[in-house]
Amino acid sequence: MDSLIAASARALAAGDILGALKRVALRDDPPALALRGIAMAQLGEHPRARELLRLAARGFGAHEELARARCVVAEAEVALAVRDLGSSPRTLTAALATLEAHGDHANALQARLIAVRKLLLLGRLDEAEAALAPLDARGLPPSLAAVAELAAAELALRSLRIGPAQAALARAHEAAGRAGVPALLAEVAEARATLDRPAARRLCAGGQQMLRLDEVAALLASDALVIDACRRGLGTSAAWQSLARRPVLFALARALAEAWPGDVGREALIACAFGARHPNESHRARLRVEIGRLRALVTELAQIEATAQGFVLKPLAERAVALLAPPIDGDQAALAALLADGAAWSTSALALALGDSQRTVQRALAELEAAGRVRSIGQTRMRRWLAPPLAGFTTILLLPATLQME
Repeated sequence: MDSLIAASARALAAGDILGALKRVALRDDPPALALRGIAMAQLGEHPRARELLRLAARGFGAHEELARARCVVAEAEVALAVRDLGSSPRTLTAALATLEAHGDHANALQARLIAVRKLLLLGRLDEAEAALAPLDARGLPPSLAAVAELAAAELALRSLRIGPAQAALARAHEAAGRAGVPALLAEVAEARATLDRPAARRLCAGGQQMLRLDEVAALLASDALVIDACRRGLGTSAAWQSLARRPVLFALARALAEAWPGDVGREALIACAFGARHPNESHRARLRVEIGRLRALVTELAQIEATAQGFVLKPLAERAVALLAPPIDGDQAALAALLADGAAWSTSALALALGDSQRTVQRALAELEAAGRVRSIGQTRMRRWLAPPLAGFTTILLLPATLQME
């Protein structure tokens, strides 16, 4: 490695992007192309960064497989930044094997962290936890240690493990301080701020109460019967029943929770669950069927009894009922939460993260665009979607697959 390449690499590691570019801007050898690609990525010029990294990877010879593997990892990180989530993991896995075979443990950890962050974006929390568990950030450069702790903190936050999240964020802050990279310090500060922002609303007869993540976790750990409109389910600290794939049943459960301890009339339940303004006997028959299904699902948690007017929710063991609602309303809350991270998402990446069809996501984006809540950039296959940050509260509970409860 010549002196200019070494100086450029040191500048990049210290966060001096322009200083790194000055040293290699006029060179087109593979190491210079790779460093320029990384610098362009840090400047937000992601298409150009990917082009340079691919050129660098092709430029390295057959005997330089370690350098090619590093380029693959760098391009994978750029792909993550532009939310290109549909690529096959095999290329990154092969690069990881090469890095480990050559003893490049820092870049191998970088590759593993990219895979973990992708799993977190897709809401695959169990897989992310399994991939993160064997990683050891001790003895690593401070910037990598900070990223590793940030990933651990995000996993803990999305699983509502507040204590581990706070500890991981403290370690991330300490590592980012040692690294001295402003962008990394800002990312840690933003992650720490989520603990102090409202995450959900507890609805009650007298109005609503804004809850932070730690307060939501405390409520879920209590003995109350919680109907959670953030994750579409209901349960207590000991049992949880997901209704995410049963929208009609969840609509009925929410309506019953809103009226508790009173009952809800049949016509109101029909309008809530089926959207029928003028119910007929067919709607009433369907309501009886759906109430029967809901009653069977929650039999270990509560009873649903018929009244003269409609139905009433009666939790077992004289528990209280708590209704949690998202900090923002609307059917596209999860979609808005994903877009609020400031990145430009494709419809295919959004569909992958949400577990919906691309056509469903396109229709939802059209509704949000008509309401002025999102905007698009680019055309055809290069079209991407953006939304302004949702200020004042955290979207942790709105992200897909945020919490797996049994």
